Amino acid sequence: MTARISRTSRSAQVAMVIAALGLIVLAAAPWWAGRADLRLLGEIYLYLSLAMLWNLMAGYAGLVSVGQQAYVGFGGYMLFALTMFAGLHPILAILAGGVLAALLSVPIAALIFRLKGAYFAIGTWVMAEVFRLSFAQASSLGGGSGSSLPVDVVKSFAASRSGREALSYWLALGAAVVVIACVYLFLRSNRGLALTAIRDSEVAAAGLGINIWRTKLEVYVVTSAFTAIIGGLIFLQKLRISPDAAFSVNDWTAFVIFIVVIGGIGTLEGPIIGTILFFLLRETLADLGTTYLIVLGLVAIGIMLKAPKGVWGLIRSRFDLELFPLSYRVKSDNSDKGA
Repeated sequence: MTARISRTSRSAQVAMVIAALGLIVLAAAPWWAGRADLRLLGEIYLYLSLAMLWNLMAGYAGLVSVGQQAYVGFGGYMLFALTMFAGLHPILAILAGGVLAALLSVPIAALIFRLKGAYFAIGTWVMAEVFRLSFAQASSLGGGSGSSLPVDVVKSFAASRSGREALSYWLALGAAVVVIACVYLFLRSNRGLALTAIRDSEVAAAGLGINIWRTKLEVYVVTSAFTAIIGGLIFLQKLRISPDAAFSVNDWTAFVIFIVVIGGIGTLEGPIIGTILFFLLRETLADLGTTYLIVLGLVAIGIMLKAPKGVWGLIRSRFDLELFPLSYRVKSDNSDKGA
């Protein structure tokens, strides 16, 4: 009996075909979905992107941040600042905000990487508060009350409301696809293998010659840049920004952590499952007011107790599925088992 090592599986191939067909259908949504549906779908894509990025940091690099709202807000404010004062097109301003966030994340990483564990998490939250307080003092951007995008900037993005909503939707969908593809390709690369080794054991990874600090820095800088871009897209949809909204720990970090935890941290499928479950719960229970948040908390606690690896962990252990093939598998004439 011959055997060979492969990263592909039949389930992954079927999933890719279904995903491609689904992407075509979703790309055509401006022609078949209503305005409210487009906004909801766009929001789902943006939350999925944030969850994927946070999962890359926490689930693979071990950087459990509770301050990623810093880069969401920074990207949103750069959209407003660069369009209003530098005259950039909104899309260029969003991309420029990502570049600026990457540059800014380097000295921040040099500071907070000195902290470990819970202290690192607290440090990221403190840094996010520094961002919020700093932008609250920017009177040119509305100070504590915030500001709205000028009409001429909005019209430069798209002349009509329907055109603006369709373009915003496509940008959100495109951002989600790019983020998922980049994270997937990164984890399949040699750097991804190094990152997985660090996650499993930093001591063993260092013994293999892996530069742990540099690898984590690369992940932090890349996720900061992408998070800022997603932040710009979020506030391009909202057309208004304020410090409290831009740097909300609940909206841009707590909910994202919830998504990753219930879906399955340290997997690519987990954030997708978690995003779907989160929005199903939100749309079903949103009318309950604060009770809705209590239910979310109870769901998170229940899943962490009964399924520490998340919903996807249960599915994978039961059916041996892997939709994004990262692990090596031994294939033979009679079997297709995970290595």
